[in-house]
Amino acid sequence: MKQIISVVLILGFSICARAQKDTESMYKPKTIIGIASFYSTSLDGTKTSNGETYRNSKFSAASNNFALNTWVRVTNLRNNKTIKVRINDHMHAKMAKRGRVVDLSRSAAKELGFIGRGLTRVKVEEIPNSQND
Repeated sequence: MKQIISVVLILGFSICARAQKDTESMYKPKTIIGIASFYSTSLDGTKTSNGETYRNSKFSAASNNFALNTWVRVTNLRNNKTIKVRINDHMHAKMAKRGRVVDLSRSAAKELGFIGRGLTRVKVEEIPNSQND
């Protein structure tokens, strides 16, 4: 009887593990290509949509295309520089209407090398939770 229970438990665990692996392999992180801008210096110290205080010196971003607290990889398509930021704010509707997909903190924009240009074309990729460490 104990052997039967052991076999059933082992089979059950392997089926669950297989189902989880299949679900993970089917998951496709969201990727968006568009225009990035960066926050005005006057917004330093204001509250973001998730309640944090915005700081020009931190790597953060606003987007209407990703949920708050989602980690994303932003790649400047002009120079291939890449950073990882957390979405902690929503963009103003006017920004989205102008084709912006992400509004970055000044330090993030500087790291991507487009402070002098003001705008740049980017690829924004959602980072699955397991890769945020």
